[in-house]
Amino acid sequence: MNKRNLTGMIGLGAVATLALAGCTGAGDNGDETGSENPAPAECDTITLGFLPSWTDGLSTAYLLENQLEKLGYTVEMETLTEAGPLYTGLAQGDVDIYPSAWPELTHAQYMEEFGDSIEDLGAYYDNAKLTIAVPSYVDIDSIEDLAGNADRFEGRVVGIEPGAGLTAQTQDTMMPEYGIDGEYSLVTSSTAAMLTELENAIAAQEDIVVTLWRPFWANDAFDIKDLEDPLGAMGEPEALHFLGTDGFSERCGDAADLIAGIQLDDEQYGSLEDLVVNEYGEGREAEAIEAWLAENPDAFDTIITN
Repeated sequence: MNKRNLTGMIGLGAVATLALAGCTGAGDNGDETGSENPAPAECDTITLGFLPSWTDGLSTAYLLENQLEKLGYTVEMETLTEAGPLYTGLAQGDVDIYPSAWPELTHAQYMEEFGDSIEDLGAYYDNAKLTIAVPSYVDIDSIEDLAGNADRFEGRVVGIEPGAGLTAQTQDTMMPEYGIDGEYSLVTSSTAAMLTELENAIAAQEDIVVTLWRPFWANDAFDIKDLEDPLGAMGEPEALHFLGTDGFSERCGDAADLIAGIQLDDEQYGSLEDLVVNEYGEGREAEAIEAWLAENPDAFDTIITN
């Protein structure tokens, strides 16, 4: 398994020159006249691009790595830090699969830009949503109640990566619709930094408001609650999809068939993420996936358990 970080190369405009075979190992055939004809595209190596700090994609990336390797593929794992470069790499063919995309709402802007070069390989979870959350001890239950209470929260909504769809939804839609953009600033940095601030605030029993989403293990790990969203400004629930580079299913048909068969319910997904992120942790993801497969041998129709 090769782990490389594409972010810097993409940022330098070198995506198109990455030496990734991906799913296109074509060669040349010569005939007796000396002319060359392209050989059929082969699909030996599949590159998965994901954001490790977004644990839905982290969990499903390692699940796909396990399953695709059992089909006989070589799998390369590409880690990035922002959704934009990941969609760019996917559209340009430097990444073959994004294993947990939010294309319906949260990442809609990326699909508008790159969708013609991306293939939807299927949805694996159908109840994902963006949320605004506070610790359970905070006596505010609705986003609309944040108005007039900025002093309690130091005038901050603590967010995640600046390029995240959740960030755009919060800053461009939720805050203006509830009229709190003049009282609060959305503070962006990273998912890890947001979780550290949340943990520290809870330990000190201080007020804090953060951007979150479901499914995400932090909803169970911390004593927090989602604020009601009467205006629907954080968007409706959406599905999480496997996205492939254009033409993936034609080149890698058995891989596409396996992926299309993956659908997880709340319990199955929750146990997958918990094992990968919490029970086993970094460096032991492969063990976590095998443990999950042993506990969920019938999780989806195309599952390969040995």
